[in-house]
Amino acid sequence: MPERKHIESWLTDMDGVLMHEGVPVPGADAFLRKLRDSGRPFLVLTNNSMHTARDLHVRLKRIDLEVPVENIWTSALATAKFLDTQHPGGTAYVIGEAGLTTAMHEAGYVLTDADPDFVVLGETRTYSFEALTRAIRLINNGARFIATNPDNTGPSPQGALPATGSVAALITKATGKEPYFIGKPNPLMMRTGLNAIGAHSESSAMIGDRMDTDVLAGLEAGMETFLVLTGLTTVPDIDKYPFRPTEVVDSIADLVDRV
Repeated sequence: MPERKHIESWLTDMDGVLMHEGVPVPGADAFLRKLRDSGRPFLVLTNNSMHTARDLHVRLKRIDLEVPVENIWTSALATAKFLDTQHPGGTAYVIGEAGLTTAMHEAGYVLTDADPDFVVLGETRTYSFEALTRAIRLINNGARFIATNPDNTGPSPQGALPATGSVAALITKATGKEPYFIGKPNPLMMRTGLNAIGAHSESSAMIGDRMDTDVLAGLEAGMETFLVLTGLTTVPDIDKYPFRPTEVVDSIADLVDRV
């Protein structure tokens, strides 16, 4: 196989890689510091669409992880970017939190429940029967269905929470319409992120803790992939998939010297 180019740009997942249940993973601060000091382009990614990049910057800073706002890329930002390129200045009925609604507004979209071009489903802790019913009726009337990410569950200290993928399945069952998912493992999330920092997949790497989202998205985007074992995936889990990461490491601490 041809030798890959030296890694010039880094993309990394947040939960399970830089932090776990609100606590920084040992080595995460050193890795981020090395990236900032090196001047290399990098992004911290999350499939969660609830929070704005500024919100996440503050939340990370509280646990002593310094990530500039411009180095944070969410599925909400990727969704807004996608819709802006596909249908500039459109309208959308949005179910989600400030991270998604802010991104949509900044992309020039009008949020409405009156004959919108799209129904956009994101993460929220307050999915309402009324909002879901409205979404179903709008899709049945011709609105195109977009979802920020396919994650079926999200983590919480009390256990799993239903996430966008589960709610999207409910809407699909009621309408017969499948959404177009923007977030990982869709390589679109990675490519728009790479474009945002002026990076190229051939000289970029993706770090993640999940085979089915992080590693798959990086693989399909043409990047090197590093699987860390500080999140959801264990070594025996790897063989359950028909693809493999470029390399498996214990934690992000093992990658500090690679920067």
